[in-house]
Amino acid sequence: MGLPQASGEPSPAELTRPLLSRSAVRAALQRRDFSPLFALVHEEGGLSYYRISEACEMKAERAGKIARGEATVTALETIERIADGMRIPGSLLGLAARAWEEPAQDSSPAHEFGDDPMKRRELLRGALAAGLTGKAMIGLADTRNHFERSLASTAPANLPDLESAAETYSYGYAGRAPADLLGELAADFDEIGDLLTRPLSTTARTRLCRVAGQMAGMTAVVLHDLGDRREARNWFHTAGQAATESGDRSLRAWIYAREAMVPLNFGAPRQAAELAENARRAAGTAQTASAALAASVAARAHALAGDREGARQALTEAEKLSDSLPAAERADTWFGLPEQKQHVHRSHALTILGKTKEARQSQTRALELTAPTSTMTRGLLRIDAAVCEHRDGDTAQACRMAVAALHDLPTGWRTGLTRTRAVDLYRSIPAQYHREPAARELRDVLAARP
Repeated sequence: MGLPQASGEPSPAELTRPLLSRSAVRAALQRRDFSPLFALVHEEGGLSYYRISEACEMKAERAGKIARGEATVTALETIERIADGMRIPGSLLGLAARAWEEPAQDSSPAHEFGDDPMKRRELLRGALAAGLTGKAMIGLADTRNHFERSLASTAPANLPDLESAAETYSYGYAGRAPADLLGELAADFDEIGDLLTRPLSTTARTRLCRVAGQMAGMTAVVLHDLGDRREARNWFHTAGQAATESGDRSLRAWIYAREAMVPLNFGAPRQAAELAENARRAAGTAQTASAALAASVAARAHALAGDREGARQALTEAEKLSDSLPAAERADTWFGLPEQKQHVHRSHALTILGKTKEARQSQTRALELTAPTSTMTRGLLRIDAAVCEHRDGDTAQACRMAVAALHDLPTGWRTGLTRTRAVDLYRSIPAQYHREPAARELRDVLAARP
């Protein structure tokens, strides 16, 4: 949560005059209905829910719910925070004029002593020579505060906010379409790029590079899920550079492992295996989610490449690491590896290896642990189950299951990875079965534009 905006400071969510002049907006403000306002600044103004929440001192999740009409604002304190955070004149909300509506007079000690450094020092010396008067003590305090502000300027004031935003993004889609999350990530990442051009302390630069690596990595994950392999690889490369400069070995291993999933899911298993093994080496022997993820991805890659023994060994290592992970490494985020994700990876590896009984057990457990809003994960697990049916000899049922899984996906989710996995199933069906009704239906669904 960000700090309240001082009366003279700009707000990251300040409304434009044209927007405030809209009759629909003014009518909504009179009713103290903030849903249309939040939706407008998010959709038309390109402002992320995180930025809205930062300005209005609320959780990003709540800002999103307000925009979608799933939550209302009734508490006077919250209404006042929104007014101040978005610079809504008090009169539009039935409030008194806000402090920022009047131009503030500069009564700071710096103003009193002047802006010229030489003159300011001369006046300060004279004031102190006359004794510890009020004016002299104000000037002395201002000198100290000026130095502390100079020290603080070596670390961006919004660095903690960016770190908090990265943590929020790491909880995944939460029911949002990938393209929506991609826009928010890109906006915050662009801000990091601007900050890195400024003089920074070593500690601040390290922290900023770490959050840049996280955000670039998550951007790459979303691009991968959307099926844009080229841009996903480019963003993983950028993420790797940032992680290397930050010195975070675990983050570097995570980026390698997630990057391996691009060739893994798009037809280059040997390259995926190489990247996954790089991730395992980068992770070392530490008991981390990154190490367990690297082994899990390696198992899938080796299985797709036909290296059954390599896949078996990697699966064993993944299970061993997963069982010993501390609680913090099991967080249900993109950077953690909870039991649900372990079963998702295990399901795919075992499905490829033809161990359908064990694969179904992992699919069942993964679906039990997967939130209803995890649209893509649930769809992929259902397609894995369809592949198991095909491997067990019931190709018609496999096609019907895949069609049902695709139909149940929202339009924005029928591209990229889910479609690729279903196409792989169709291509594995012998040509003589392609004329069967169930196979034709699967082909038609895959051929249709989402």
